[in-house]
Amino acid sequence: MEQTDKPIIVGVDGSPSSLEAAAWAGEEAVLRGARVHIMHAALEWMYYVPLTPQPQPWGPAKAEVVQELLQKAANRARVGHPDVRVTTEVVNSGPWDALVAAAENAQLIVVGSRGLGGFTGLLLGSVSRHVLTRASCPAVVVRESRPYPTGEIVAGVTGRSDQVPVLDFAFREAEVRGASLRLLHAWIPPVVPTLGGAPPLVNDLDAIGRSEEILLAEAVAGWRDKFPDVRVIEEVVREHPAKALIDASAEHDLTVIGAHCGLRTVLGMGSIAHALVHHAHGPVAVVRH
Repeated sequence: MEQTDKPIIVGVDGSPSSLEAAAWAGEEAVLRGARVHIMHAALEWMYYVPLTPQPQPWGPAKAEVVQELLQKAANRARVGHPDVRVTTEVVNSGPWDALVAAAENAQLIVVGSRGLGGFTGLLLGSVSRHVLTRASCPAVVVRESRPYPTGEIVAGVTGRSDQVPVLDFAFREAEVRGASLRLLHAWIPPVVPTLGGAPPLVNDLDAIGRSEEILLAEAVAGWRDKFPDVRVIEEVVREHPAKALIDASAEHDLTVIGAHCGLRTVLGMGSIAHALVHHAHGPVAVVRH
């Protein structure tokens, strides 16, 4: 992947999840020849506001804690790669706005799955969800790292023409990693309801399967020529797309998915992307399109 001055942004709050995100970003920065920019957003509260819990007043003690937090995150980003370029920044803003604004000038933004302020039991923190649905660049949510990389990434492919950004990201990511790229297309048979309580009718499943294979082949046509060094595996499965991708995430270093973001989506994301980022077994890259 071509080097660029745009950094990889990481949002940290001191939580274990955000430190995992910093470590993942450091590995990615080496592959991309990029700089890691670590951000911590904190409002410098001057007046009492009716919030619970009450924010800690900003002062020398708070500033020292924040600097220690940033240094810890920077150290995690450099683990195994002491020469990776790392910069840090404290932003006087809410984390939602700060990270989304920073994404305008980033090649990638990385967040942990849950921060310190999350409620126990939630699978995805509010800040992470906001970034995934609003960031203008691809966003990665890091749930847990792979201690032993598999050398394979997987991308969900719908076959729609609007998935060009998703395929472009997936192929480029496979290229810089020297990884195999599994292009996964999952489908479920259409059910035609009937009257009178008769069993629902389904079309010829074999014929549907063949048409879905053609759909995938057409969707990726030309990409093999553009990225000749990437080993591509095309796979069509009869399974709900969300379940297929969640299962695949357990066996791949990164799962890539496109997301339609808008008013009709589930909490700001398409239903499949929403399910994946909540239940994936590894890092997930969300590419808006």
